[in-house]
Amino acid sequence: MRAAIRTIGSCWSALLMVSVLGCVEKIPDDVVQTIENLDRRLIELQGAAYAPDAYYRFVKHWVALKGRLDAEEDEIHWPWEDNRLLAELQQVAAEGEDAVAQSERRRDVQRDETHERLTALEGRLQLFSTRIEQMGSRIVLGRKPIETALLLHQARSFYDQGLYSRSTQVAQLAQKLMESQAAVLTSHFGHYADERRVNGWRKMVQRTVEWSRTNHSAAIVVSKADRRLILYRNGRPVLSYPIRLGYNGMLEKRYQGDGATPEGVYHITRKRDRGQTLFYKALLLDYPNSEDRRRFQQAIKSGRVPKGAFIGGQIEIHGGGDDVLSATLGCVQVDNAHIDSLFKDVEVGTPVTIVGALKLSNTVALALAGLDEAEEG
Repeated sequence: MRAAIRTIGSCWSALLMVSVLGCVEKIPDDVVQTIENLDRRLIELQGAAYAPDAYYRFVKHWVALKGRLDAEEDEIHWPWEDNRLLAELQQVAAEGEDAVAQSERRRDVQRDETHERLTALEGRLQLFSTRIEQMGSRIVLGRKPIETALLLHQARSFYDQGLYSRSTQVAQLAQKLMESQAAVLTSHFGHYADERRVNGWRKMVQRTVEWSRTNHSAAIVVSKADRRLILYRNGRPVLSYPIRLGYNGMLEKRYQGDGATPEGVYHITRKRDRGQTLFYKALLLDYPNSEDRRRFQQAIKSGRVPKGAFIGGQIEIHGGGDDVLSATLGCVQVDNAHIDSLFKDVEVGTPVTIVGALKLSNTVALALAGLDEAEEG
């Protein structure tokens, strides 16, 4: 009988334990899974960067609770007891959701701002490149235009990867490089926008035209900014041809090999027909004249020319031929048909006045002004 009672008691205890355990409150798996998903999402969103306070509050709380969660796995919580761990986990989930919302909102704002800034800068670079071409000044800047374009390409790549902060940093480097190039161009070509300098060129041209009128003779005027050669006869323009200059033709010539085209009043000293020049035909000028020599000596004293440099010579108005020499000698090149025409219209002794520009609103001055537009966007 006693054995039967003990058996019944054991069975009843077992049934009671199963019943109780079935009612024990556990931490729902979906709560933990939700928090882990929020954690991964914040890593993807770079929550530490976009919402640092909310992110670190969530992480600190979550790390602390994970340790307690592992330690309390074997503890029993009766249904009528408050489960503080569950309440805290729910609070951590709320903190994670807040951090995600902040990160998404701030990331979207930065994405839009970066896109706007990058698009504007790409447009400014395109405009900037156009101004450089108008001035014929790419050589002056060396590799800087290429480096600027590469930086912007890199900034766009970072943007496409969602790395908006990095994209902005690289875009800012490109912008600073553009600003430094604008400063270089202003330093080299600012005299094209100098009213006193332009007025000086205009007076040179006026004297040449007046000489043509008084002597009933031909005279040539070359405007580097306009890239035009104008033939005058009896003080009136009769022909106008487009010209090409060397790689540094827009600059003031200082020494042999600088690729710049000289500015001043010259005369034709020789007409070189075919076989007498490296080009189709050529009109040799008397560069360097006394003014050129004076400027050269001043440049030597001020250190503006390399040591051992020579003043050079052999400046011509010529037709086609050696493209390499055309780009390096600082000459004025016209089409073959045009040099044929000039051969008939001019003689040895004909004055040739080469100036930077004929008016203040010249192409180089306008391009310099356009650099401000490119910088301001």
